[in-house]
Amino acid sequence: MKPRHSCALPPSAATTAGSPLTAGAGPGSANDSAADGGTRVPLELRGRTVVPGTAEGEALVSPETISGWGGIDPARGVIIERRHPLHGVSFAGKVLVFPGAKGSSGWAGFFQSTRLLGTAPLAMIYVTTTTKAALGAVVTRVPTVTGLDQDPLTVIRTGDRVRVDADNGFIRVYPAPPQ
Repeated sequence: MKPRHSCALPPSAATTAGSPLTAGAGPGSANDSAADGGTRVPLELRGRTVVPGTAEGEALVSPETISGWGGIDPARGVIIERRHPLHGVSFAGKVLVFPGAKGSSGWAGFFQSTRLLGTAPLAMIYVTTTTKAALGAVVTRVPTVTGLDQDPLTVIRTGDRVRVDADNGFIRVYPAPPQ
């Protein structure tokens, strides 16, 4: 399926859906399966569409909300909020998984700037819907899903491959291989 938005993955970043991926998650992780010797298997989540479209890419999971105005550098697609655990990390071209937006109404404008400058996330998955987060997703024009049947902050990890089908409110997580 072709993405219906302006941020497409380069051909080298594509994966084949259904390919077996494993990760050193260890016992008891959200994607761990004792039946297959600890191999993490793809996980499927259902939620509500905020912005339709499809995308697939590497997840960047933020444990904390993100501030738009003063919290990101739209020119680089980097989190610049000093006390944020992902300070200095780029979300450009990634599936951004985060609790929600914080700060002023400037949040949407800063994320729109990332689209205009080519540094936007590939897709967004967030937990708490606010007008800032929803409007930010709309003006960024990337597939966005919220209201998932499982907490994405606990079942998706940075580095996992995530397919977002916001047309159908569906997410498939392919766990990252062990490092």
